[in-house]
Amino acid sequence: MNYLEKYDDWCKNPIFDEETKKELLNIKGNDKEIQERFYKDLEFGTGGLRGVIGAGTNRMNIYTVGKATQGLANFILKEKKEDKGVAIAYDSRHMSKEFSENAALILNANGIKTYRFESLRPTPELSFAVRELGCTAGIVITASHNPPEYNGYKVYWEDGAQITAPKDKEIIAEVNNVTDYSEIKKMDKEEAVKSGLYKEVGQEVDDRYIEEVKKQSLNMDVVKEMADDIKIVYTPLHGTGNLPVRRILKELGFKNVYVVPEQELPNGDFPTVSYPNPEDPKAFELALKLAKEKDADIVLATDPDADRLGVYAKDTKTNEYVSFTGNMSAILIAEYILSEKKKRNLIPSNGAMVTTIVSSNMAKAVANEYNVKLIETLTGFKFIGEQIKLFEQNHSYEYLFGFEESYGCLAGTHARDKDSVVAVMLLCEAAAFYKKQGLTLWEQMINIYEKYGYYRETLATITLKGIEGQEKIKEIIEKLRNSKVEYVGNFKVIETRDYQNKVTKNLVTGENGVTYLPTSNVLYFDLENDAWCCVRPSGTEPKIKFYMGVKEKTMESADKKLQELKNAMLKMCE
Repeated sequence: MNYLEKYDDWCKNPIFDEETKKELLNIKGNDKEIQERFYKDLEFGTGGLRGVIGAGTNRMNIYTVGKATQGLANFILKEKKEDKGVAIAYDSRHMSKEFSENAALILNANGIKTYRFESLRPTPELSFAVRELGCTAGIVITASHNPPEYNGYKVYWEDGAQITAPKDKEIIAEVNNVTDYSEIKKMDKEEAVKSGLYKEVGQEVDDRYIEEVKKQSLNMDVVKEMADDIKIVYTPLHGTGNLPVRRILKELGFKNVYVVPEQELPNGDFPTVSYPNPEDPKAFELALKLAKEKDADIVLATDPDADRLGVYAKDTKTNEYVSFTGNMSAILIAEYILSEKKKRNLIPSNGAMVTTIVSSNMAKAVANEYNVKLIETLTGFKFIGEQIKLFEQNHSYEYLFGFEESYGCLAGTHARDKDSVVAVMLLCEAAAFYKKQGLTLWEQMINIYEKYGYYRETLATITLKGIEGQEKIKEIIEKLRNSKVEYVGNFKVIETRDYQNKVTKNLVTGENGVTYLPTSNVLYFDLENDAWCCVRPSGTEPKIKFYMGVKEKTMESADKKLQELKNAMLKMCE
């Protein structure tokens, strides 16, 4: 069927509810809007679904969520793992509660037990719950840091990490095999509860999760000693972080924790921010205002599903708050963990850090300093989670820390996804530890730069929405892929890596090689003098992303070079 035929079917088919039909009849005659909603099925990608909420095959609604869940159920039944069950969590977004319950009852109708959280919970706690409850899979309903009109559906497997190869492709195939919405089974909730298939979980899992997070603390005594001296401002940005973050800080002993009141309660409209993303400086406006009133040492924000963390810390020289990129806050935590473990001879001989190809190259310098293995993966924390599983299966390495540039990291193996709750705990603990030595977190960051070099990174994005936008993104990447790029601005290219075609080319020696990571639509350019840049389409938003980094001897020269590289990258794509 073409998009108009699909639209007509949704307007008339008795499978679809009256509210859905009413929404669609309101756009009758608006061909562009109908095409956007029906020109394709919302793609179930390697992490699940993400899209705008609304009626249509290319939208997030109970039918597209139902199709994804029926496909997942079919896969679980094929694997004969229905007895272990599925854990389900959801965030504060519109329709999250409804989608999560709908998913549970579809699984129940297929004879699969579910453990659904009684109210909203952070994504990392879902990752923890999958293994803690012995489930075969997990689902979390969230669109992370996307704008309010979005929602999403992420699938985890029994190791607690998001699905990776070959399971991802196998599940996608099962989802795509559900071609008729009448194939989706559904069970009455009362019947599901009575039969023991539908179970709610909450406090008992919370308690076990918090206990595991606390095990990552390295200096509880210092926290207690400095508890009166550290002032923390925190905002959950209307999401799921409020209760677990406040709880962990309270249980560690921090006394001066100030939550931004306007952003404390869950709200799917995210009324105080245009974009609930801790990467966006605008998201910090209210938190920074409160920080100045309270003279806070550290300012923290978690995204709606509490897996990402944004940070500001005070610069005592200027009395201003300085923002940390995701690379900076992660490196600060890594340096704190590794230096403290080294003091106590706790770094194992097979210790490893894991990061992504678009994260800071400073990770290599830190790993070398502490004699630990550094492993790089493709973008996406699921690949870091996969490495933890492989370490345990192969007894090859012992996981110490993992991070990606997009404001996500994980200390410990209680979860297999980025965890802002443990990141908040360790950053606040580090703030207390360094304050005892007369240092702010910003001053400690400068010490790290002086030790390893001024590695500075940035990200540029171009948003291209709709059908035309998708085509333009493809066009930009293909143009770069098919061009012989020898210079990016004034930066000489040393090596190119095309992860789509799995080839590398050294422009100095002329040698060709292969990439050893999974196939992905990513182009990477190693540049002279420790600089680099990379381009890829976003997997969750209608954007093309440009990553880049440099290394210099001073902050000023690094930032100048970084701006030059950013300008050159964007110019290449005009």
